Amino acid sequence: MSLRIEPDGIDLKSYLAHPAGGVAGNGLVLCHGFPQASREAASAGLRYAEMADRIAAQAAMTVLTFNFRGTAQSEGDFSLGGWCSDLRAAIAHLRTIGVEKVWLAGFGAGASLCLQIAGSDQSVSGVVSLSARAHFDDWVENWQGLLMHALDFGMIRNPDFPSDPEAWVGEIRAIRPVSAVPKIPPRPLLIIHGADDERVPVSDARELAAAAGGRADLRIIPGAGHRLRHDPRVIALLLGWLDSQRWSP
Repeated sequence: MSLRIEPDGIDLKSYLAHPAGGVAGNGLVLCHGFPQASREAASAGLRYAEMADRIAAQAAMTVLTFNFRGTAQSEGDFSLGGWCSDLRAAIAHLRTIGVEKVWLAGFGAGASLCLQIAGSDQSVSGVVSLSARAHFDDWVENWQGLLMHALDFGMIRNPDFPSDPEAWVGEIRAIRPVSAVPKIPPRPLLIIHGADDERVPVSDARELAAAAGGRADLRIIPGAGHRLRHDPRVIALLLGWLDSQRWSP
């Protein structure tokens, strides 16, 4: 299916998984991270369809996963502000099909955006953050390298994009999950991070948990790296936690 993003006028490739019995009252938006290789950029969110089906079946949730703009078959060009718009549109879509409570779960940069959006949108019921960055300061410092990375991986298709590089970098600077996290509790917040994450220091997870004032459930996974979706311990933890939320007040 396609998810239409207005007013940008682009379509995002998306996948919707239903539990047995159709649309559930609880729904989840599942977000991929920032691709680190061209093959990842070409198939990013499509790899999450199987996980979406599993969550729908075991946690009885309606699950929407999608490709952020600029990745795989989604239209548009990469910008972090644009990715925030994509996530907001996904949340809105679940509500239009009858989902009453919307949860967010994401990996890497997708997790950071889940925290950012949940901090400003009090209607989000809870968040699962996996391998999230506490901030994007290093992206801002090396924004030209980031731009070349996105170009090389085909995440920017328009050679004239961005028309205003300063505004493009400004969007990245404005997104600061560690500042948004204090606004999430008392809503449930699960922060999962690999102890041996080679891309995002485990200190980011501790910083996020501290910002939540001790009201986050922090889980550091021994021996785990950045790609937590390949770790069966993490998937079991994710499924169990989401299933438990069905019975929360």
